[in-house]
Amino acid sequence: MPSFTPNSELDLLFSADLIPTEVTSQLGSDLHMRPLAKTDLSRSHLSVLSVLTATPDVSTAQYAQAFEGMRACPNAYFTLVIVNRNTDQIVGVGCVFIEQKFIRGLGKVGHIEDIAVDKSMQGRKLGLRIINALTTISEKVGCYKTILNCSDSNIPFYQKCGFEKKENEMALYHNKTSTAPPSRVTTPRL
Repeated sequence: MPSFTPNSELDLLFSADLIPTEVTSQLGSDLHMRPLAKTDLSRSHLSVLSVLTATPDVSTAQYAQAFEGMRACPNAYFTLVIVNRNTDQIVGVGCVFIEQKFIRGLGKVGHIEDIAVDKSMQGRKLGLRIINALTTISEKVGCYKTILNCSDSNIPFYQKCGFEKKENEMALYHNKTSTAPPSRVTTPRL
């Protein structure tokens, strides 16, 4: 069994100081919330995301390249994970990315994406903890609002997290001949 890897031994996407202690203190003692690490491919990052949609089969080098692409845009990507301390494997993940606007006094908007919890850990309110941490990060970096898209079946969950239904989402998928648009999961239990 792999031993838990502390933050100090990892190459992290952003400073762990941005993650609110009010949220991390609500996790069980068997769990740890931290920023995404460059080596998280080996900790089941993509496997956890597969509860949302099909995930690619990528090499370690490809994963590291994507990680470095995110890190090359400081204060833009804040992907965090929840790690099971007993297995050193990821059991929850979510991201907020920051959009710089020219409106609203050059304001910023946080966009929450890719909230996923491993099926074995669902029911422990990890999705709520991830949302709370991401919205706090969004506020800390100066966003005037935080938004997300979700399926109709997930609206009640996000309303419990403090979000309200507003307007509609539209999508235009590209490269339709190479792959079909990913289907959305109807009701993940977070």
